[in-house]
Amino acid sequence: MKRMIAVFLSFALMAMLCFTASADGQGEKTYGAYKHVFIVGIDGAGTFFKNDYMTNFHRIFDNGTVKYEVRTETKTDSGPNWTSILTGVSYFKHGAENGVVGGSQKRLFKRYPSIFSMVHNAMPDAELASINNWDAINIGIVEDGIGATKISVGPDSATVDAIVDYFNEGHAPAVFFTQLDEVDAAGHGFGSASVEYENAMKEADERIGVIYDCLRENGLLDDGLFIVTADHGHKATGGHGRFSKIESYSTIAVAGKTVVSGGTMDKDVKLRDIAAISLYALGVKPNGWSFSARVPSNLFTDVKGQIRPYHGDLIDLLCGGFMWIYTNLGHPLDKFF
Repeated sequence: MKRMIAVFLSFALMAMLCFTASADGQGEKTYGAYKHVFIVGIDGAGTFFKNDYMTNFHRIFDNGTVKYEVRTETKTDSGPNWTSILTGVSYFKHGAENGVVGGSQKRLFKRYPSIFSMVHNAMPDAELASINNWDAINIGIVEDGIGATKISVGPDSATVDAIVDYFNEGHAPAVFFTQLDEVDAAGHGFGSASVEYENAMKEADERIGVIYDCLRENGLLDDGLFIVTADHGHKATGGHGRFSKIESYSTIAVAGKTVVSGGTMDKDVKLRDIAAISLYALGVKPNGWSFSARVPSNLFTDVKGQIRPYHGDLIDLLCGGFMWIYTNLGHPLDKFF
């Protein structure tokens, strides 16, 4: 009986937090204060950014805002999460599986605009770029016909070389996204408790530093918001896609001129919120009934936090509530997954 009462109270508290969060976050200083948003995605890195060996990550974000306990989508695969990160829509709405995103399956999921498309509609002349190792992102998420530069090249060293060349040529995109893949490969091959995974994280950290320094040297960070994230984590023995804590928690780290120094954001943060954060910084209003991303509190200096717009996604509200309860009960089923 005590457990049932605890579950009920936890769900009630979660619902209260969702619907009563302060919506005062329309501060003039941050909304539209940025000309560029740069998103660096490290596939499979989860919360492992917190380790001391991530020296570039920590030097970049020591004066920024970092949250390690960020909820992924319920399905902890790349397709569902990169799609949500770039659209602000839940997996229960877009339904994008790995194969669907890559175009190898018939597209049964509804199409939702990415932040590339939303920014293009608001600023038709804005430059856009997506340079990735995993080509599925450019095939199935970033739209054609919006003038976006789309480069798919691997391994990660070649991806970063292409990024450096792109920015050294003088490009200054409003939205830039990259996905590096080799941490995920190490997780699948050896597990997140392995030396190989740690070494892959260290190499990713070096590449984050190269990208950041290239942007700084090209004068793009004065009016640029720099974000690092991951789509999911990996089990110690390798693999992902289920519901264990190590798979379903990730990281969002943000640096920029209006970002709270030492901020941690609030409790209700999901990976898809990167879409809302990016659009808010650029001064672009999201479109679409199913957009369920929000700008968290304790991220921007003049934003108290927005209410999550669940009106178009009640299924995600219910499932998210149960997952919140599951988390706060200490993940009693982790050992089975």
